[in-house]
Amino acid sequence: MEYHNILLCVPEGIDWDRPSCSTACCSRPILTQSPRQIIITFPDDGIVVIRMLIGVMSDTHDNIVQTKKAVSMFNQKKVEHVLHAGDIISPFMIDTLKELKAPMTGVFGNNDGDRALLERKSGMFPSMKITGTFARIGVGGMRIALLHGNDRELFETLVACGSLDLLVYGHTHRPEIRREGSLLIVNPGEVYGHLTGRSTVALIDTVQRSGEIVDI
Repeated sequence: MEYHNILLCVPEGIDWDRPSCSTACCSRPILTQSPRQIIITFPDDGIVVIRMLIGVMSDTHDNIVQTKKAVSMFNQKKVEHVLHAGDIISPFMIDTLKELKAPMTGVFGNNDGDRALLERKSGMFPSMKITGTFARIGVGGMRIALLHGNDRELFETLVACGSLDLLVYGHTHRPEIRREGSLLIVNPGEVYGHLTGRSTVALIDTVQRSGEIVDI
């Protein structure tokens, strides 16, 4: 199949999808992204496909060196959005994460200490948003839920929700990519690198609806 690509600048405020699940966790508003260039693919069958690469990271745990590597890799890959699944830990880590060229959406993990200062420092950058312990966003045509993963009841509820395309979590420090029906579940592992001996992130292809674990 032949594909033809064009670039499109998406206006701020557009929601790609609206949740249809009736459970409370799935009925929260979807966050919208700032204007970004994305690729619209026109296959020869005339179907329009929104193509994006999403970067996923978690459990940075104050490791500046490895977090800089993750940021550099995401910038090199020209990802259009970054998801952070929590345990940033200290507010000074925002000084490293601010070097991302793509917007970042993050959530708190169970080890994040000064959450008020983390919110305040991240709030200084319009492209960076930490949304508490749970985020529901739409990126590249995918309906995404983001959480740290220590709340197993919430995690299992989201798996069963039925209105998600991608569920991102962290907490275990162990990378995982699996499917539950049409739902893609991704744990990028740990950027920190000291618990498992691997420092990893994940890349999500929104056309293939697939994920890849990348060692950094």
